Amino acid sequence: MLRIGALMAMILVSGSALASAKCPAHPKSEWMKESDARAKIEAQGYNIKKFKTDGNCYEIYGTTKEGKKAEIYFDTKTLDIVKAEIQK
Repeated sequence: MLRIGALMAMILVSGSALASAKCPAHPKSEWMKESDARAKIEAQGYNIKKFKTDGNCYEIYGTTKEGKKAEIYFDTKTLDIVKAEIQK
């Protein structure tokens, strides 16, 4: 049982590590303000349910303008999309 528990823990940790994106590291002084980033992302048609910082990325959970669920990682300086998982 102990081995199964250890294996499950390793799977959960590695799965969550795969979920994040590799955004370029910019000095925090160069990051777009969160309020500005949120406004620009919403102006692109995304409905943001959750906005957070994940490492060097801004990450949103929400929906596209078509109503599809989306998890998207943005570069904190340029707002370029680094990784996107959008419901089909």
